[in-house]
Amino acid sequence: MGPASTYEIHQLTTLEEFSAVVRLQREIWGFQDVELLPRRLFVVASKIGGQLLGAFDDSKMVGFCLCIPGLKPNGKPYLHSHMLGVLPPYRNTGLGRRLKLKQREYALEQGIDLIEWTFDPLELKNAFFNIERLGAIVRRYVHNQYGTTSSHLHGGLPTDRLIAEWWLQSPRAVAVGGEGERSFGGDPAEARISVPADIAETRLKDPGLARKVQADIGEQFQNHFERGLAVTGFERNNTEGVYLLSLWPSK
Repeated sequence: MGPASTYEIHQLTTLEEFSAVVRLQREIWGFQDVELLPRRLFVVASKIGGQLLGAFDDSKMVGFCLCIPGLKPNGKPYLHSHMLGVLPPYRNTGLGRRLKLKQREYALEQGIDLIEWTFDPLELKNAFFNIERLGAIVRRYVHNQYGTTSSHLHGGLPTDRLIAEWWLQSPRAVAVGGEGERSFGGDPAEARISVPADIAETRLKDPGLARKVQADIGEQFQNHFERGLAVTGFERNNTEGVYLLSLWPSK
């Protein structure tokens, strides 16, 4: 695969493109048909202020991301980034990051300064990407957000999720907002939550043990978030990934 900069990214607008996104969901996550987002949802999202971006290698769509508009209880508008996926041969090329930066660009053009999304706290690569490569923070943990799914990537575990907050005009987001692969260094940590690096293998071989790890870190996150801490950094090595938490002002 070529570098990410060689792939075209644009807003999707046609029924043919929306159908291609439905097919990509099957290829990327292995969802059963009942769990696929339907084409009509993409039609609606594209017409009510959402975003549906596609990444193309020549004429072949190889990745996409979907945002839908949301409204906070205080009336603040934001975007919820519900899904981002890249076909396996195109992973680790920087394409996912380019999709997110394009997402940020379009949001700022709309006057939106906040994008949120959920991610699996056991997926250490995603955690590093969201926190260090994009500058997102995390202050919320949700138990079994989507129920148990058919995706092989979820390993039959409850879909516990962290909620990433990407404040698009914050110094964190601006610091990493270019095309380079810079990391954002987090604030000094007041707490640390460790996840074993081999958790993906454990999820496949010993789901019971993986569930215990999941439950334990979930309890740790809830306790620290109740104290007013937020995830502001992430470190990883050959044996573990570590969430770094520090005090964060309420928004």
